[in-house]
Order: sequence, then structure tokens, then C-alpha cells
Amino acid sequence: MKKNILVTGASSGFGLLVANELHKRGYNVIGTSRNPEKNQSSLPFKMLALDITDDHSIKSFGKQLFTEIKQLDVLINNAGFYLSGLAEETSIEQGKQQLETNFWGTVKLTNEILPYFRKQRFGKIITLSSIMGLISLPGGAYYAASKHALEGYFRALRFELKEFNIKVSMIEPVGFKTNIVTNSKVAENKISDYDEYRTTLEDYTKYLFTKSEEPTAVVETLLKLVENENPHFNHPVGKGSTLFPAVQFFSFKTFENAIIKSINKFKK
Repeated sequence: MKKNILVTGASSGFGLLVANELHKRGYNVIGTSRNPEKNQSSLPFKMLALDITDDHSIKSFGKQLFTEIKQLDVLINNAGFYLSGLAEETSIEQGKQQLETNFWGTVKLTNEILPYFRKQRFGKIITLSSIMGLISLPGGAYYAASKHALEGYFRALRFELKEFNIKVSMIEPVGFKTNIVTNSKVAENKISDYDEYRTTLEDYTKYLFTKSEEPTAVVETLLKLVENENPHFNHPVGKGSTLFPAVQFFSFKTFENAIIKSINKFKK
């Protein structure tokens, strides 16, 4: 019997790429989007409506999902967005929205699925985190906070679900060429004291994304995790994804100096 795999946020980015590849490999893929009707005609897999920031939508989705399938083998938590901007320039409301989507939305959706996984006595939860869940960089304080929160939550959950044969893993990619930047939200407030630093940081960030890798490695890692019966918890992906967290942990000063030096190269 084909394995049933749920991919949240499957209309674009990593979600779309991995959902298409899983479908090609013969899995029964169910994707989610807030407006699935916009994409369904062009996609080979089933799309269902889900807004992970809406409690009613999550409850309705859970009921609908298990009328479509009898069991779920893998949940891939991918839905979320990137909020960029200096910490002080980011409104608290924007920060709350970042956490409500990336952290609380992911947690609530996972909690909706867990009773079914426990009843089955098996399942796999793969959550797309970020290298920013292991380190933090200027211009992404709230995004990093949301991903750090996911890392802590799912690390605890992995212990708690072992007795039910439910596997929990994280993927932590560096910046890859997806639509995460074009679809990002930007801090609303501007403080003149930060003008020079903000401009330098924006140039540095643009440079990083122009040099970023194609997302093939992330898709391949996700596919391996789907097929691995006993996956590890952390799976950093991309150039520097294992080095940067190690340097930050063992010598934050070295890490800090390297980041400052890299950013200062873009001073006008």
C-alpha cells in the first residue's frame, strides 16, 4: 500500500518541490495551502485547505484529512514565512505573527495529527526548521526565535513519542534559492540611527541569497528522511550548516567576529 504523506505549505518553495518529488516516487501526497483552488489544476497531488494560524481551520482540516485517507504515515511541517528586519524596528505585532505562524501554527497542526498517530502506534514527523534555529544572525531576530522554539519543542516531543513508535526529526537548511525572500515580510518601523547599518545589512543579505545553492540538497534530505526507518533528530543541510553552529557553541566570539567582518565588507 502506498504511504500517505502530508506536506503543509505545498504550493511553493520547499513544500512544492518535495511534494512533487514524493508524488513522482509513488507516494500518495496530500498538500496544504490557504487557497488550494489557486494551484490544484496545475498540481498532480491532492491539495486541501489549511490556515495554520486559524484554530477552526486546523480542526476542520483534521476531520477532512481522515475522510480522505485511512492512515497517515508522514507529516512534513513546512508551512511558515520569513520576517526580516532589525529587532527594534520590528513591531511586536509583527513578531507575534511570526511566532503564531512558524511556531504555534506548526505545534497546533502537529497536535491535531498526534491522536491519529498514537492510535496507529506509528508515524513520522519531519519539520522544516532552518540554520537560524541553531544560530542567529542580525536582521532575523524573530525568525530565529520561531525556529529556535521549534527546535526546543520537537526535541522534547521526540522523547515523549518514542513509546508510540512515532519518529521526530528536524531539517536545518542554510539559505537556498527559493521564494522565501520574495514572499518575506519586512519590519514596518524605521529608526534613523540604524540607517547605515540597515543598508549595509540589506546589501550583505542580498549578496548571500544571490550566492545561495539550488534547493536540491534539501529535497534529497527530506526524501531520505521519509524513507529512513530510524532517522536522527538534527539534519543540517548546505554549506556551513554544521560548521557555524559548532563555532557559535564552542567560541561565540570567533563566530561573532566572523559575521561582523563579513557584514562590514558591504559598508559604503
